[in-house]
Amino acid sequence: MISKFKLHLLGWVTLIVFPIPAYFAVHYFKDVQWETFIQLDKIAPIPLLYGLEFGIIYAFLASVILKAPIFKSVPLGIEQLIKGLKINFIDAIFLSLCAGIGEELLFRSGMQTFFGVWITSFVFVAIHGYFSIKNFKKSLYGLVVLPFIILISFGYEHFGLWFSVAAHFSYDLVLFVAMIAEKDD
Repeated sequence: MISKFKLHLLGWVTLIVFPIPAYFAVHYFKDVQWETFIQLDKIAPIPLLYGLEFGIIYAFLASVILKAPIFKSVPLGIEQLIKGLKINFIDAIFLSLCAGIGEELLFRSGMQTFFGVWITSFVFVAIHGYFSIKNFKKSLYGLVVLPFIILISFGYEHFGLWFSVAAHFSYDLVLFVAMIAEKDD
């Protein structure tokens, strides 16, 4: 069991440390400057709102799919972790922001620059542990998440980084809130 302190520390590491190797790689190999890497000049209401909306809709869709009987016996690491902790809504917002920003900088602004949408999306889902050779049902969950990641990857290409950050943030937040609500039942 991980402590709440360690979970928050992991959030900070995701937010601050994950983007560093991605930035240095794109800076060194593609001469991308920090301002271009983080795309602060491209933060705009419409892509942010599209991203938030897309993440919320997909999270609700995924939560409906995950209620299917086949998923009842699938041990998902983050779900087990959250149910064992006493996190609240503020914790959920913090962790969702950390993952949304840190992971999207690493995968979209970093890795996707080199490997494109498809490979980066597959690696993203695989690194999160949602593909398993030993557990077919866990891989089914990966197939539920993979289209979301592919779509936010294409969204990154069309709308920019902050669309992807907003979508990732809202997706995680909806699922965190659902897990918190289930834990309280």
